[in-house]
Amino acid sequence: MSRAAYFNFSSTVRMLRGTSATLRTLAHSIRHVIPQFSTSAVAASTQPNATLDLDPTLKALLQDIDISLTSHKHVMVKRPPRELESVAIEHSEEAEDAEDFVEDHFERNEHRKSPAARFGSKKIGAVVIPTELQKSITALIDASDKVQLHSDATRLFFDESEGWDHSYDVKYRSHKQGARHSDRDGTAFASVVLPAHYSAICAVLHHVKHRLGPQWNVQRVIDWGSGAGSGLWASMNTFQKPASASEEPRLSTSNIFTYLGIDKRDGLVAIGKRLLRDTDLGTLSATWQRSFRQDDIIKRTEGHDTLALSAFMLSTLQTPLARKKFVKELWESGAHTIILIDHKTKAGFQNIADAREYLLEMGRKELNDTETLDCPVRGAHVVAPCPHDGSCPLYSGKSVNLVCGFSQRLQRPSFVRLTKHAREGHEDIEYSYVAIQRGPRPRIVDEGISTQVRSVGRVGAVGREEAEQIRLKEERVTKELVLDADHVEMRREAEATDHILAENLLAENSMEVEAALRNEAFHWPRLVFPPLKKSGHIIIDACTAECKIMRLTIPKSQGKQPFYDARKSSWGDIFPHPPKNRPQEKFQSAREGVSRGDDIGKRAKGRDRPKGEKSYLKVEEALKERKRASRRDRAVQKEDFALLAER
Repeated sequence: MSRAAYFNFSSTVRMLRGTSATLRTLAHSIRHVIPQFSTSAVAASTQPNATLDLDPTLKALLQDIDISLTSHKHVMVKRPPRELESVAIEHSEEAEDAEDFVEDHFERNEHRKSPAARFGSKKIGAVVIPTELQKSITALIDASDKVQLHSDATRLFFDESEGWDHSYDVKYRSHKQGARHSDRDGTAFASVVLPAHYSAICAVLHHVKHRLGPQWNVQRVIDWGSGAGSGLWASMNTFQKPASASEEPRLSTSNIFTYLGIDKRDGLVAIGKRLLRDTDLGTLSATWQRSFRQDDIIKRTEGHDTLALSAFMLSTLQTPLARKKFVKELWESGAHTIILIDHKTKAGFQNIADAREYLLEMGRKELNDTETLDCPVRGAHVVAPCPHDGSCPLYSGKSVNLVCGFSQRLQRPSFVRLTKHAREGHEDIEYSYVAIQRGPRPRIVDEGISTQVRSVGRVGAVGREEAEQIRLKEERVTKELVLDADHVEMRREAEATDHILAENLLAENSMEVEAALRNEAFHWPRLVFPPLKKSGHIIIDACTAECKIMRLTIPKSQGKQPFYDARKSSWGDIFPHPPKNRPQEKFQSAREGVSRGDDIGKRAKGRDRPKGEKSYLKVEEALKERKRASRRDRAVQKEDFALLAER
């Protein structure tokens, strides 16, 4: 390379000095260019990689930009990691508008149902443990050993095959050993079982309160099997004073002023009292006893505001005689309303079914007893879940194949997740129950309520839209076919129809219609299994007023409103619309070998097949047997051919 070319190259480097990427490329080029005019120096050197004799100006340039000929790779500068900065989020007007939009959208969807369907499907939603109870349980857990608490909870309520169980039936060898473990067991019970029991009791109380209406004003509660106080907290938070209905429920604002807890488990009762130690009880008078005494019985004329409650207590009684005596004690307490709750198991449902039948039997005996003629209220009827007072169609009295039960979701507090070492923020509690009230079952139409009002409540926004579409379609056809005079007459009839429809809409919001729906609901079928939702029809397996499990099919052709209500129905609802076609009766066969309830509800996979029906296993065995027989036949034929050949 000539000297002029070299100076031109140096001037080009100075022009591109500000761009690092260009200089790296240039340095790479120099590495291949320089050896062409410095081979003599490399050859003269004895070292394998001799240093280059560079021009001082070029060397200073390379030092300034931190580039060398032997190492020209770009060095990345490590930046320190950025830390998250806390930003105060203000509740803007846009967020409020979004919340209002969600609420309005939910209300519009609810109003698309008919008023009767809304009444039959009203539920409590996911249960949230009140703040007062959470603080009390958290303080109880803070005073205990966390590792020991998890160990006790696992020992008492966890089964490797079934998972977490909410039944408490622990037994110790001696009374001294039980007393030593009572405090630890009570803490574990309060941190695991009490929230689950609270959610189930709340669900039942809210449903019964919704069904009986505002005239059911409970002021006294007698709780058999009170335990750590799940029934107390649930009843106090359910029956609140009207002024505090919009606020978070608190014990001090409850409408109940007398609570009597009956339980022989002293450890659980002591924990229940500790949970109430730092809580404002208001005017509540809470007492606990080991048994129900004779002087605790309430007069029949004063029992209308008394609730007899027993939650998850029947399963702890070992013999049928003890359970029968226990149920009789509830009946003789004088309370007008009796609620029994147990686990959704075969044993729990059997206990509830037996107690239900015994209470109704005592009510029928009371109607035929001449000594009770002076009583203001006689007899008994089922408020929920049954729409009848006859025998249970799912319980034969000998064996239980299908269980009538329901489920309630609980939002797990932090102490439940930490005690169970669980990740999910919710759990579903399954239970069976019965609510019985003294007196005869209400009639469909009461005095003072006309039959015209009874016809309303079956049309919601979907039905009104369908009626409007039909009316507009008829108007279009009428404009093309009729004369002017006939058209005027038709217009007057349409205006009269609109006026009647507006009156019906006003009537649907009245208290009179709500009272009519409340009385009708005593005879509506209840969904005892999840509905089977198809594209063109909805299949509902429900317990009906005829004391049967009936399959109701609601097709699209029945109307948009009944189909929409059926599609939005869920397990545990009461359904107001009668089916278009004749319902099918479903029953459990008592014969041996017949499948257990395959025709009822949503069948699970793996059920036993009916006797005599072919299965793939039998077909496989038949094919193997045929293959073995053909092999034997071929062997016999070979032997015969061999004998013939020898002859």
